[in-house]
Amino acid sequence: MRILARAVLAWAATTSVVVSAFAPHTKLSFSSSSTSSSKTLVMKDYPKPNVENTDNYRVAETLSKSFQTTLKTSDAPKKVAIIGGGLSGLACAKYLVDAGHEPTIYEARDVLGGKVSAWQDKDGDWIETGLHIFFGAYPNMMNLFSELDIHDRLQWKIHQMIFAMQELPGEFTTFDFIPGIPAPFNFGLAILLNQKMLTLGEKIQTAPPLLPMLIEGQPFIDAQDELSVTDFMRKYGMPERINDEVFIAMAKALDFIDPDKLSMTVVLTAMNRFLNEDNGLQMAFLDGNQPDRLCQPMKEHIEARGGNVIVNSPIQQIVTNDDGSIQHLLMRSGEKIVADEYVSAMPVDVIKRMMPTPWQAMPYFRQFDELEGIPVINLHMWFDRKLKAVDHLCFSRSPLLSVYADMSVTCKEYKDEDASMLELVFAPCSPIAGGNVNWIGKSDEEIIDATMGELARLFPTEIAADERWPTTKNQGPMGQAKLRKYAVVKVPRSVYAAIPGRNKYRPSQTTPIPQFTMAGDWTSQKFLGSMEGAVLGGKLAAEVICNRARGNADLPVKDIQPHVVEAAAKHEVREMAGIKGDSPIAFGGGMVFTKSSEDLLRAVDPNQFA
Repeated sequence: MRILARAVLAWAATTSVVVSAFAPHTKLSFSSSSTSSSKTLVMKDYPKPNVENTDNYRVAETLSKSFQTTLKTSDAPKKVAIIGGGLSGLACAKYLVDAGHEPTIYEARDVLGGKVSAWQDKDGDWIETGLHIFFGAYPNMMNLFSELDIHDRLQWKIHQMIFAMQELPGEFTTFDFIPGIPAPFNFGLAILLNQKMLTLGEKIQTAPPLLPMLIEGQPFIDAQDELSVTDFMRKYGMPERINDEVFIAMAKALDFIDPDKLSMTVVLTAMNRFLNEDNGLQMAFLDGNQPDRLCQPMKEHIEARGGNVIVNSPIQQIVTNDDGSIQHLLMRSGEKIVADEYVSAMPVDVIKRMMPTPWQAMPYFRQFDELEGIPVINLHMWFDRKLKAVDHLCFSRSPLLSVYADMSVTCKEYKDEDASMLELVFAPCSPIAGGNVNWIGKSDEEIIDATMGELARLFPTEIAADERWPTTKNQGPMGQAKLRKYAVVKVPRSVYAAIPGRNKYRPSQTTPIPQFTMAGDWTSQKFLGSMEGAVLGGKLAAEVICNRARGNADLPVKDIQPHVVEAAAKHEVREMAGIKGDSPIAFGGGMVFTKSSEDLLRAVDPNQFA
């Protein structure tokens, strides 16, 4: 231990923790041009970390294997109709075919992936619904990559977190995870060795409130759901500056909202994974667009084993019998789909509009009223030259921006040696998400101008003064990079808003309706709304169906809160609202807005403009 301590101190003494804009102290490879003094960052990926040697991975792997053993059908396969082709619907179908069943996914849009969907613009550039990062602490996702044999599609980055320095424009600071030091000591050292974000006293003051998370585990974490991050800090005497230095970045990255609106359970859940797994916080980018590189292998796996995946197939209505059981699915085409089992893999805001009349007074479905998707905006910004970017995810700690990455250096498919493309998450973007400005209602030009102003402040030596963008007018002569193209993707209802007290309303995959199961990242499981939560939600839905097909008793329905039961008894049943229009936002997705899509949003979700 003394040798280890000396090594750590020696490492800390030789490490600089503040770095220039777009160039943290990670050892980066640069190539120099004989005709120019500029430097181009060379993409550098790292070996896949050992993500398998954790209890969470082993639990995920055990459940996966059960679909081919204890949950495998011993009788005729069940025909299963799955509404929705996002990650949760795809995962559900994947594990159902593994168990010998015959699922069919009905996806309303022309692209799979839901909140990880992407499409090409007129120039052939990919436009993504969101900036998606894969963590080592995503056990079900990592297990899925292994089962599909696509681990080589993940581009792992150095084990590090990079933060923009708000008070020092153009500079960054880092949390560096030293190889060979196990969790939770690697995380603790990463924070202790950083001298720019918190003082030693503040670090010491921060630690005690987090100890129960490590000692008591999930029961303590779940019990904090009634508190916001800010409430938790103040209750346990944590220093206020940790909010500005760390928690704002975490909250906006995890759920697109500020710490005073986010449940502390979300932050503790993430921290618990990162603190207990050596490589939990190591991050990877997918090596290309999500539909081809992630969704397509899932689709191929499903179809190769007897399942079907059908796009451009929107559901008009879930038609029920008098007792509430499902008679059939009525498609917009007029076709009637009859199956042995039915699964909703729709977002919570969509299924609320599709609720059949007989279900509306049931407490199970009334708890959905307590859940809603959070608005978020994803930006793509193509510049006319190469920025001195980092090959990693960056936490901006900006009032307007959450995280961003230069995809031209982090992702092989988007690689460009001559010009940068930044993908940025703009959050919080609406009063619904706790913001002061309703950016969902603003024009693309207003959003980009505000973002250019933030980039000019954060990176004063990179961004040029450009008369197209008034917020850059004070830029000095050093800044040369100008924006040549952009795309603004608005997602009016993204992942469920993880405000305090929501976990108890997340429904079980088992429902009170015979042969009807619920999937989705917003359903009850230990991960928040995320890619990992979506995969696990779909996997648990498949488990419910396979267990039932084996003749076993249904897995239990989660307890409903008493006030929800009382409200359900008084609920006035209304005609089903239904889904209006055929744009991505009608089905819970994101898109580059037009006048017609804005008009549709005003009609179906007026709260976005309140």
